[in-house]
Amino acid sequence: MPVNLEIVSPEKLLLSRDVDMVVIPAAEGDMGVLEGHAPMMVTLRGGVVSLYEGDRVTDTLFVAGGFAEITPERCTVLAGEAMPVNEIERTEAEKRLRDAEEAAGQVDGDNPVEEEMALERIQSSRAMLEAVDGLLTGH
Repeated sequence: MPVNLEIVSPEKLLLSRDVDMVVIPAAEGDMGVLEGHAPMMVTLRGGVVSLYEGDRVTDTLFVAGGFAEITPERCTVLAGEAMPVNEIERTEAEKRLRDAEEAAGQVDGDNPVEEEMALERIQSSRAMLEAVDGLLTGH
């Protein structure tokens, strides 16, 4: 039986379809979701959501963090930003990483919340660049 996957950004519902499995970039590590999964909420880090039909990845989307709600029938990804990996320009990913690193250098070291947010932005930007590089090399 398939699991219904929905990927939602603040602007719109980006995707809603049945898949055999979805792998999401949970904060603790990549997590596979199949039909019948135990209910849970997880935090997402910046990374790639992989959609499977059978044992084959059919689509990949980059998410820049967010949350996922999992039920036995459904996986709903609530992402601040989501886009198909094949639509990301490498130059844009490189610029985001440069901007994130530059902004992190301006953070007040006495503010742990700002520091954490800056580090998350760098991680997400690196994950975006890795997603593009993985697409280019076929990995």
